[in-house]
Order: sequence, then structure tokens, then C-alpha cells
Amino acid sequence: MPASDTTPGVPPRPGPRADLVVTDAPLPADIAAISDALDRFNREKTGVDDRRPLAVLVRDPRTQQVIGGLTGRTSLGLFFVDLFFLPPELRGNGLGGEILRQAEDEARARGCRAAVLYTITFQAPGFYRKQGWERLGEVPCDPPGTSRVFMTKELTAR
Repeated sequence: MPASDTTPGVPPRPGPRADLVVTDAPLPADIAAISDALDRFNREKTGVDDRRPLAVLVRDPRTQQVIGGLTGRTSLGLFFVDLFFLPPELRGNGLGGEILRQAEDEARARGCRAAVLYTITFQAPGFYRKQGWERLGEVPCDPPGTSRVFMTKELTAR
């Protein structure tokens, strides 16, 4: 994620000015502008243009409304799991493992060699371990005693 080309301890060189805005409500167009610019940068550096969203949706059979599932993306040989949620009544029967398996299979089909995610200690690190994911590390967060657990899984071996 390129943020700057400055060297620590070296003052930045004069250049164009920019206004900075801190917000908790960026517009979809704002997010797209940043995402598109980063995609262009990555393409220029790698020659690879393979970033794509990936989702496995769970729909209510009566209403067809999405009630859970997994969202993420694939890019540069990696599968990123961004969000994964199942309502409590759908947990514990193998559905979560099947959703994750389908997402991993699609990532493999797209040429991904590995996958990454983070979960929180009170969420699902045990679930992911049962699915073959390995802990990379933890970063403490709130509430005290809680951590974000970063995990990875090789997708080439199957």
C-alpha cells in the first residue's frame, strides 16, 4: 500500500498541496477513487490485473434476502476474506465450513496460492483452525484482553 515515497528523517520535498478530510462517511465514489488508483499502481508495477470481488451468499429460502455469507476479494495470487457472518441458528451444522470451502475453491480456480483474514478472539479463530487456517499473529484491541487474530491458509495443497 504505497502511502508516500519519503525516507524517515528526510524532510518531504515541496510539491503540490492537497486538502485532507477525515470522515466516517466516505462516499462510494471516494472509496472507488482510492481503490481504482491503487489498482492502477499495482497493475503498473506488476503487469497483473486480477483483482476481483468474491462472495458466497446465504439467502433466506422464503424471502431470498441475504442473511449471511462471506465477502472478500482475490488479487495478486491472494484471497482476502473481509467479512463472514452466519446467524446463530445456522451455525454448528457444517454450513460455515461449506461456505469457506466454496470461497477457497473459487480462489484456487482464480490462481490464488494463499488466503489471509483476521478474526477477533471472541469471534471465530477456533472455527478457522478447524478449517486448516494457521495463526500469523495477534494485535491487542478493545475491550481489554481481546485481540485481532491474523490467519493464513495455503491454497495450493489440496
